[in-house]
Amino acid sequence: MTSVRVELGSRSYDILIGSGLLRQSSSFSAVARPRATALIVSNTTVAPLYAQVLEQSLQGQFARVLHCVLPDGEQYKDWQTLNRVFDALLEQHCDRRSVLFALGGGVVGDMAGFAAACYMRGVAFVQVPTTLLAQVDSSVGGKTGINHPAGKNMIGAFHQPRLVVADIDTLRTLPARELSAGLAEVIKHGAVADEEFFVWLEHNMEALRALEPEAVAHAVRRCCEIKAAVVARDETESGARALLNFGHTFGHAVEAAMGYGAWLHGEAVGAGMVVAAELSVERGLLGREVLRRLRDLVQRAGLPTRVPELPAARYLELMRVDKKAEAGELRYVLMDALGSAQLLPAGDAAAASALLMHGATPGSA
Repeated sequence: MTSVRVELGSRSYDILIGSGLLRQSSSFSAVARPRATALIVSNTTVAPLYAQVLEQSLQGQFARVLHCVLPDGEQYKDWQTLNRVFDALLEQHCDRRSVLFALGGGVVGDMAGFAAACYMRGVAFVQVPTTLLAQVDSSVGGKTGINHPAGKNMIGAFHQPRLVVADIDTLRTLPARELSAGLAEVIKHGAVADEEFFVWLEHNMEALRALEPEAVAHAVRRCCEIKAAVVARDETESGARALLNFGHTFGHAVEAAMGYGAWLHGEAVGAGMVVAAELSVERGLLGREVLRRLRDLVQRAGLPTRVPELPAARYLELMRVDKKAEAGELRYVLMDALGSAQLLPAGDAAAASALLMHGATPGSA
């Protein structure tokens, strides 16, 4: 086991990374509350695999261990499904000492975290990510929330977990498509924050797709180190943290345009990174060789490199809801070198041009 510390003063916490952590009660001793209730929030896919394992690890550390099982899929990341968590908390008379455990991928983590942020104006929660995407990205940093038909993750709160337990053994039950989706976020960290890590990924992509333990552990740890350092400097995404949204402005638009769940988040981000890199080239910030290397790595990860063919005007409409927009002006995370990026305004015409090169149809743009 290794650990990465997220330094946030009194709200600091550890990310535990290793094999077999879910089965070890000691993994959760830092959040034990023998007189309180633990609520495991999971979904219909993950709960049958790991909910009982987690319950056994929590027994004796909490007075009660309860379960709340949600439907699986991005399309359920909404108010109606969120209310199931509140219903469970209220029906079981959970108080402010209760702790929520988010057992699953990014959707479960975001929703359980948002429920924890809201219930009784804030209770503790623990991230127990079981997908690669959640282990390397969404479980770290306290972003919680739900989707709105007009925009992804537009309703939520910053609410830091008390602990993150990333058991890489859980990735063995992950479908290949979900594994590839997680690799998009892995690539992102190298592309905008660590050239050496990007080169390592170029040499180890096949090992990651084969779930070789040493390669997976290294990738999860390095991504968590990068994100922990960024979150410590910019918790609420007012500056440097926005750079970790590379590819997400385009990717979120793809998800909203196609209907949540049609494209996995990582698939949309993979194609979105290629569009963002093309826009970086058009702005004169990036050489075409770096664009080629990024596109090749995204493709080797089993991810799409082109966005769906929809009118560019539709994409631009959806991107104007992006959280990085200021005074109605779109801003994009653009690469200026391998391992480096900037948050810059980019005119609609340039964005439309990049989209057109990667799948969108002209429309009225």
